[in-house]
Amino acid sequence: MSYLHTNQVLMETKSMYVFKVNDISCNHCVQSITQAALEVDNNAKVNVDISSKTVSIESNADQALFREAITEAGYTPEQ
Repeated sequence: MSYLHTNQVLMETKSMYVFKVNDISCNHCVQSITQAALEVDNNAKVNVDISSKTVSIESNADQALFREAITEAGYTPEQ
């Protein structure tokens, strides 16, 4: 018989999501999108690039939740 040890640490795999958001135009957009993503997962790594109009998010949370949060913040994520 085998038992799992209660002190065994399970590693969680984070996913990287990249959204194309053509309506990013300024630092206010960066702040709004970053805040929206962090409301989904406050441990997410979020990078919003104005020049490439991309949002990169590394997180364990579901991609659809980030898409919804960005949309609710007033932006149009494509992916």
